[in-house]
This record gives sequence, structure tokens and C-alpha cells, in this order.
Amino acid sequence: MMPPQPHNRRRFLTTAAATATCGALLNPSLAQLRAAPANATGETDHFWYRLAPIAPYIDSQRDNKAFGFDQENVFLSEDNGHTWAHHAAVPDAGNITFSSILKNGNILFATRQKLFLSTDNLATYRPITVTDPSGQDYLPHTPVDPDQPGWYFHPLDGEHTWDVEGKEMLVWGNYCNVVGGAVPVNIYYSTDNGQTVKIAYSFGQNPKFQQKGTAPNAMLGDAKNPLIARHIHGVTYNPEENAFYTCTGDIDRGFGNECHWLRGTYDAASDSWDWKVLVSVNSDSRFKSGGINFVDGQLYWAADANGPKVGPKHDRGIFRCAPEDIANKAAHTRVYDMEFESATMIIQDDVILAALYAPASTSNCGFVYSPDLGKTWAEYDLRELGPRSGCRFSKKNSDGWFRVDLRKGWIDYADVLFIKPKP
Repeated sequence: MMPPQPHNRRRFLTTAAATATCGALLNPSLAQLRAAPANATGETDHFWYRLAPIAPYIDSQRDNKAFGFDQENVFLSEDNGHTWAHHAAVPDAGNITFSSILKNGNILFATRQKLFLSTDNLATYRPITVTDPSGQDYLPHTPVDPDQPGWYFHPLDGEHTWDVEGKEMLVWGNYCNVVGGAVPVNIYYSTDNGQTVKIAYSFGQNPKFQQKGTAPNAMLGDAKNPLIARHIHGVTYNPEENAFYTCTGDIDRGFGNECHWLRGTYDAASDSWDWKVLVSVNSDSRFKSGGINFVDGQLYWAADANGPKVGPKHDRGIFRCAPEDIANKAAHTRVYDMEFESATMIIQDDVILAALYAPASTSNCGFVYSPDLGKTWAEYDLRELGPRSGCRFSKKNSDGWFRVDLRKGWIDYADVLFIKPKP
């Protein structure tokens, strides 16, 4: 355990021994990835924080419930992860990449390329086959390497359910084509508590992210869509417009821009979507971004600008504007000027919490925090947790704790961190 450093602006409290053995880990090397013991706890001037036990890996939470997994099983807790009353054996459980606890109690979860639904607290579960806009089955491709099937359902953001005209909708996009194999880039949705999952939008065929030796007529993606992306950074709903917004990455690799903002509206009567492209840019732009949030009708996001500089500094920070002004930089307010890029952020009860990336910043495990919707700010580096990057922020549970994935480097699973704002 590293001793606390004065510039971290935090006071170290206690540590506890790990509560799981290597046999229950996500993978055999996870124990070596830790720079701090499981259940390490601490505090800053603005929040308390604690690491979750090594296993189960807590993948999502809602109110008093939490969903977790280990190498062979999935788990459901009804007391915020203190105990795990329900579990089920699931093949390839160690490769869970997505989960969502629905309002009615259903649980939708996915491995790399397979999707499952439980309607009875994991007593049983069944596979879900995605359908495309024409109603046909949308089946995963057959990978050349069976261990590289692609991350079909893995998101970068952590909130995926919204009340839309009196009904809960589940909408999310896959952050993919970094590890795990080539995969198409899609937005998925469900309007019936996960009983059916459909394609809301499919990006085009990106020649850079295909299996080796793929013929042009067999490339992954929508052959009819000229818009390409590497992956999706987030999908968020604005109730005041009754519209969804999404932003993507990553760069122009010679086949066109991969960074876009899209606005989509859903028509329940026809079960159809209408998507408009708002912005398409290269990587060194505030529009290469993530962490989309809507508060009081205003759009907030965090800039992930990187790549070759086009000016004296990268176009980074946390921004705010009216939704209709997203394409107009002159109408943006930079509420926080960050030195480093960020694409993950959550806003709840006027608290803004964003993460810095360990490989791209001077922080080991960095967070940007505002307790008052951007009036005041602080940065914290929780150095004793080791080089980690926060992503997939979940709203506070019934005990008041945000859940944050901590990834080794940028994308590999490592730890789960809980953060509780101080009054």
C-alpha cells in the first residue's frame, strides 16, 4: 500500500484483506493487477471511496440491487452487494461485458456475443436473439478465432434505462474494437423489459476493424450506411426533447471520420427510429467526447480530444450548451478546463464526477469532481489504487454510493470502486 501523498488532497482511512481467492477471480492474473487490497477505503475533501471485494465483480447496480459475476457464475444482491442471495451458473461468465437491472426486476446481461434475460432473480435465464429493423434475427458473426468473437454489447457508459412517455426503455451502444476481436458497431434497445432486444442504429462497414482476410462483401457493419465509427462512447436520453443523443470515436484512419454526434427519436406506434447526424469530426476536437448528461434542459459532456494538435492545446474540458447548439462551438460554455482527455462522466443531484485516463494523464487514478453543478471544482488522484481508468459510472445506490469500473490501462477489467459524496 502506498502512503498517502499530500498533493492527493485525501486522508487514508483503513484497509481490509481480500475476501476472495484466486479461484473466484475474473481471470487468473487479476490478483497481480491490484495495487491496493480489496476493500481499501479512503476519503477526499468531497467524497468517501472504497474498493469492492475482488469477487463477485459488481457489474451494475440499481437502488438496493447489484449484479455481479465471477469465472463461472452470475450473482444478484438485494442489499447493495453486502450479501448475494441469488446466483446461477453461466457458461463464459468470466466474460460478462454488460448487464442492466430493469425497473420491474428483470436482468438483461451479456457475455461477449451472447445476450441473456432473467425474469426471476436468476432462478432461470434464457438467451435473447437480437432482431434488426426488418424483424429478422441479427446473429453474431462466426469469428475466425473463437476466442476473439468481439464485444457486441459492452458499453463505456453506465446508465442505460430511461422513462420514455410512461414506459421504461433500455438503450445502449457497444464500446468495441479495442480488445476481443472485430465487431460491428450498434445501438440496441428494448421497450418490453428485455423480452425483445432490437437494433436502433447500425454504423457502416469500417475497413480498419474487420477480421483478417475478410472479403469486401463480408465485412461487419451495415453495408448501406456510409457513416463509420470505431465504437460508441455513450447513448443518453433528454426527456425535455424526447430524444436520444449518441457520440462515437475515434479518428480518421483514411476511410472517413469516426467521431460523430447523432440525435435519434423513437416512434412507439411504428416501433421505428429517426436518426440525424449533428457533427462529424476528426479526433482533435471537443466533439470526440463522451459522458453525455442532461440537466435542466442543458447538455453536458466531457471532451476526449486527442491525436495531432491543431493549435496551441487540445480542445478539452467539460462543456455545457443547449441541445440545439451542440454543433455551434460559439454557443458552448467550458465549465471546466481539463488538461487531459475524458470520455466518462455522470451527473446526479448536482454532483459531477468524471474520470481521467491513467495512460494519458499524470494521474494514477484520477477524478474530476464538482459538488454544485460546475460552480466549484477539484481534481483528485487516488494513487494508492494504482494505474486505473474510471468508466461505466452507475447512479448512486440506495446507500448513496456511485459505482465505477476501474480498468487496468484503459479497457482491461481490474477493480470496482464505490464513491459516496459528502453532504
